[in-house]
Amino acid sequence: MQAVVKTPHIEISVRGAAIPPKLMDVLKEEYGQGLSLVEDDGDELVDILETQWYKGVKEKMKPGTYLRIYRENKGLTQRQLGEALGMIPRQHISNMEHGRRSISPKMAMKLSSLLGAPLEKFIEVHEE
Repeated sequence: MQAVVKTPHIEISVRGAAIPPKLMDVLKEEYGQGLSLVEDDGDELVDILETQWYKGVKEKMKPGTYLRIYRENKGLTQRQLGEALGMIPRQHISNMEHGRRSISPKMAMKLSSLLGAPLEKFIEVHEE
């Protein structure tokens, strides 16, 4: 069972087999009609990092994909990133993102520093 309270900026979630009646009374008194009681459906939570789906997606992630994701998260265009890296043409950034141009170790270090991302995201490891 779960008690959920939603107000414009507040959400309180209490989980457990049985929520104490006193706690429910306090919540009802404070939030009135904004209080709702939600029954858990009993689904088991799993660690997404351990799922086959995640492992498959992670296996397909290449340095260029990480470059695009981190660039977009910083709100940078390919042109802006190229300028920040020292006047690298936009087409070079595009080629790195699409895997048509490799990311050198030196460039990986610059990207890591500029985008605040782990260095290893921009280095492709080939396993034999």
